[in-house]
Amino acid sequence: MSQKIAVFEAGQVALVTAGASGIGRCIAETLLAHECQVHVCDVSQAALDQFLLDNPQASGSLADVSDPIQVQALFDDLASHYGLLNILVNNAGIAGPTARIEDMQIDEWDRTVSVDLNGQFYVTRLAVPLLKQAGGGSIINISSNAALFGFPLRSPYTASKWAMIGLTKTWAMELGESNIRVNALCPGSVNGPRIESVISTEAQERGMCPESLRDVYQRQSSLRRFVDAQDIADMALFLSSNMGATISGQAIGIDGHTEGLSNWLN
Repeated sequence: MSQKIAVFEAGQVALVTAGASGIGRCIAETLLAHECQVHVCDVSQAALDQFLLDNPQASGSLADVSDPIQVQALFDDLASHYGLLNILVNNAGIAGPTARIEDMQIDEWDRTVSVDLNGQFYVTRLAVPLLKQAGGGSIINISSNAALFGFPLRSPYTASKWAMIGLTKTWAMELGESNIRVNALCPGSVNGPRIESVISTEAQERGMCPESLRDVYQRQSSLRRFVDAQDIADMALFLSSNMGATISGQAIGIDGHTEGLSNWLN
């Protein structure tokens, strides 16, 4: 019988933003299953309460990452629980509006960039000193394959996710000498309520039925299907663990190979 290999050293602490539901929850629970200590933050008190009820070994904070004051309070809370950090998963993000650029509202643009880009900066700038104190660690930024190809009707979301790739490569350069690895995950469409909401909104914008647009989305992938949150969690586990010890500065697609996002429907 083969012996189970430990993927983490004992006592590893992970912070997962927007970790109480969706992709973030799946990542958090996967890390918990591999004996990490996990702290999550979320903007939803109800989601946070349910996560902590289901995962009493974890801890959590109510926090909006777009607010630097709340981010500081999050790290104060993290320090009170653990006093250290080994893994950061920058998962918090919103889909943002679906509209042509000339119809985009400024407040919708600002809100999307504030959460999807500024929030990553606010969290990471406070996480890095803790990672350095720990002797190194891993930062995983949840980007999107929109950062690789562009995405019609989703300008602020795409702009933020492209910027995240630039930050990933820049931070990998800055932090490598401190033994901190930085990578970005670029999922395609992920099964769940969020993609269904996006499809519904875009179908209305394009004057299509949601079922037809969902088929278009699926045909953009070589595997002709959406990915699951667990696919993303498994890669986050790999990159944050001993298995990914020499991987840094990478933007990794988790999308079944998507090349068709440029398809425009008239």
